Amino acid sequence: MSPVPELAPPAQLSATRWFLRGMVGSLAVPGFVLVATFVGFGGLLHDVGFPIGAGLLSTLFIWALPAQVILVGGIGAGASLPAVAVAVCLSGVRLLPMVVSVMPLMRGPKPRLWRELVCAHFIAMTMWVEALRLLPHVPKVGQPTYAMGLGTGMTLMSMAGTAFGFYLTDVLPGPFAVALLLLTPISFTILLVRNAKAPVDWLAIGLGAAISPLAVNSPGGLDLFWAGVGGGTLAFFIARYGFRKAA
Repeated sequence: MSPVPELAPPAQLSATRWFLRGMVGSLAVPGFVLVATFVGFGGLLHDVGFPIGAGLLSTLFIWALPAQVILVGGIGAGASLPAVAVAVCLSGVRLLPMVVSVMPLMRGPKPRLWRELVCAHFIAMTMWVEALRLLPHVPKVGQPTYAMGLGTGMTLMSMAGTAFGFYLTDVLPGPFAVALLLLTPISFTILLVRNAKAPVDWLAIGLGAAISPLAVNSPGGLDLFWAGVGGGTLAFFIARYGFRKAA
């Protein structure tokens, strides 16, 4: 992956320019991995007979592939809409720690509620990793609009991938289309390891991986949530108290 670009300009830029820079920032390897992943999602829509328009709206408004798969799979299986809605909401709970951790980089010097809500909507695995990588290099005044541009660019690319996969399903082999869905978690894991710097980061990754098999089939599909929060919390307490006692 290319090094983090220097995003601080010699002169102050307008909000529109920061937004456009954020959209350009989405044109990186993680963004194209998202496109490939949503190609697989588009193939899934085609196979279960889900309307492409509704599928594109799910990408726009839900913007979390596991929740979208729950939506499509639940409706395809004939589940009631309230039950599907609850399952989708529970799946989204796993993103709350990501929103909390990255939101300070998206508020800017003059926080506005509507802007924070838009930025929070865009937080998913790839956006979270890219925000932690790119936003510290953006001046505080440009962080909210840069984040919105970054999220908008990723969303539009994902919608394009969804449509591409839907209309090319007959060309793509079935196993290949399904395998594309795995690209996002694989890419997320690679980026997580790449961004780990302190010993506590590696400890959190290791503990989260160790907890994952124990959290499989958790109620509400919260296995990733429990593995991530559990591993991160244990790593925090070990680093804060265990290392201190050892010293």
